[in-house]
Amino acid sequence: MTPSPMKTSSTHGSHDSLATSGPSAASRSSVQDTAKIMDKAWEDVQKKTFTKWVNTKLQMRGLAINDITTDLTDGVNLIQLLEIIGDESLGKFNRVPKMRIQKIENQNTALAFIKRRGVNLTNIGAEDLTDGNEKLALGLIWTIILRFTIADISEEGLTAKEGLLLWCQRKTAPYNPEVQVKDFSFSWQDGLAFCALIHRHRPDLLDFHALNKADKHGNMALAFDVAAKHLGIPKLLDVEDVVDLPKPDERSVMTYVAQYFHAFSQLDKFEVAGRRVAKFAELMSSVFQMQNDYERRARALVDGMAAQQAAWHAEPPAAAYVDAKQQSTAFNEYKSTIKRGWVAEKRDLDALLGNIQTKLITYHLKPYAPPKGLAPADVDAAWQAHLTHEASRKKAINAQIKEIKEQLMVAFAKTANDLQAHLNTMSAALAGLNGELDDQRAKVEAAQADLPKHQAALQDLKRIGRECEAANVEENEYTIYAVEDVEFDLGLVATALTKKLQFIENQSVARQLTNLTPQQLEEFETTFRHFDKDLSNTLNAIEFKASLAGLGIAYTDAEFDQVFTQVSGGTAEINFEQFVQYMRSVTEDKTSSPDQVLAAFQALANAKGHVTEADMRVAHITPEVMTYLREAMPHANGDKDALDYRAFLAQCFEGTGAQ
Repeated sequence: MTPSPMKTSSTHGSHDSLATSGPSAASRSSVQDTAKIMDKAWEDVQKKTFTKWVNTKLQMRGLAINDITTDLTDGVNLIQLLEIIGDESLGKFNRVPKMRIQKIENQNTALAFIKRRGVNLTNIGAEDLTDGNEKLALGLIWTIILRFTIADISEEGLTAKEGLLLWCQRKTAPYNPEVQVKDFSFSWQDGLAFCALIHRHRPDLLDFHALNKADKHGNMALAFDVAAKHLGIPKLLDVEDVVDLPKPDERSVMTYVAQYFHAFSQLDKFEVAGRRVAKFAELMSSVFQMQNDYERRARALVDGMAAQQAAWHAEPPAAAYVDAKQQSTAFNEYKSTIKRGWVAEKRDLDALLGNIQTKLITYHLKPYAPPKGLAPADVDAAWQAHLTHEASRKKAINAQIKEIKEQLMVAFAKTANDLQAHLNTMSAALAGLNGELDDQRAKVEAAQADLPKHQAALQDLKRIGRECEAANVEENEYTIYAVEDVEFDLGLVATALTKKLQFIENQSVARQLTNLTPQQLEEFETTFRHFDKDLSNTLNAIEFKASLAGLGIAYTDAEFDQVFTQVSGGTAEINFEQFVQYMRSVTEDKTSSPDQVLAAFQALANAKGHVTEADMRVAHITPEVMTYLREAMPHANGDKDALDYRAFLAQCFEGTGAQ
């Protein structure tokens, strides 16, 4: 919000209500005294913090102030401060003012510059600053900090506060419930939130999990010391300013926390490399799982058919009609249960193999060659052999229980066999699809266009089947297919075509958004909705800048203006699609690029010819991914602790520069 010190008699206007509560004059007096003490404590912390902040900027010109109230009265130091943080000259001013009028002129120059930068100032004038009004001086410095340090200020100041708070909450989420950032006062009193921010980005600087969580002073001092020594974050606050006050001053805390935001606004190169290696490893792991699933299921199908054939051969021929009928019943039960499961499994295996090859093509990986005996031709040969055994079994049973009506049987068989042959051809073509995704899509759509013709053939088959029932023809030795079989398989093929088309479409989307995980898309949408205050489904410049801050992205004013114009296409607002496309452009990691994956491994290895588990732990690679890489990557020079990433990539990519 617009800084309250410019409008009220206390540094924090929220305490005014405390001064009027209570049932008696004595109680009111006590509460008023407490409020005054708290206001004075906050005022002292603000004065000290803001003075340190001003000096971190003025030191660039060899300047410093001792008292933020008295040392800004002539306007000289204020103008110097604004020129440094605004990166702009304010023109001529009175460098050694002697008269009051000269000091007021300097103050007016400074205030005019602040207003030009889009900050609304109310109830404050040059005379107030020249006269050393402490509360108004603190309010002015707070406004400057919001505008030029956090750089997301709106007219009410809410965007800056909410954006920074959201960033802190996301960064400290893994440390919940020990760290729960809900505000810029109480949430920081035990020092754990500061330690969590440091540990999240630089775990090598402190061990968060080894901290004594009850040692508030020790944790706070450790965070301040580490931040100052290793991260270049000045100690704007003293330990007692946060730990010992009943409620820390949120403006002082927010000013100091903003330094962490700027220090960690860019991702560490090891995190980027680690993420890319992890994505590639996840891709390879998923491909391996698909291949393993195909081999396991194909082997089970082939073994199951062999076992069924052995059982048929072991059963002696039926000696009586009852026995033959029992065999017929058992055979029909097999067809409606086990056989249909195998038909569905074979279609699924065809589709799975096609999906494996499509995925490998999508990511430019080597084609998959199933082991001997499990290749599509091997499985088809086993399938055809089983169909032969099945036909023999059926013919033997039928010869014992009925006399076949030749004409109807032939007609039915021809229609069923022709239709089934078409379905088999369509399924085989579906399994053998390869090439570019657009070509595959065209072939699948063409196959779908033929389905009405096969549906008409199925209706003819049903009509002939009804005629066979009327003639008491219960079995047909010229075909192994019943109406239900063909109808079931036709449904499977139609479903397989639909699923294949959907899979191709998904692969097209995945290829376009290959670096966006579902978690990233959800994070972008959540951030977009959070800052779309008017529910217009668009972001204006202020809202867009705040959303970037919430995602840890910061720009200078000039850089942001250029980015906003480019993303919005020159309009005043950015829609959701433009926002996601922009976030994809700044976060995209193309796992399918061999050179990028090689560069990621090289970054992890720090120019070595191999990577170690220690390298991957620094990059925050998960234990699951590390386990996969340790098992999949060859050792370098026989050293089990050294993993040869170049040899690994040469195994994964074909015809690329990964070697």
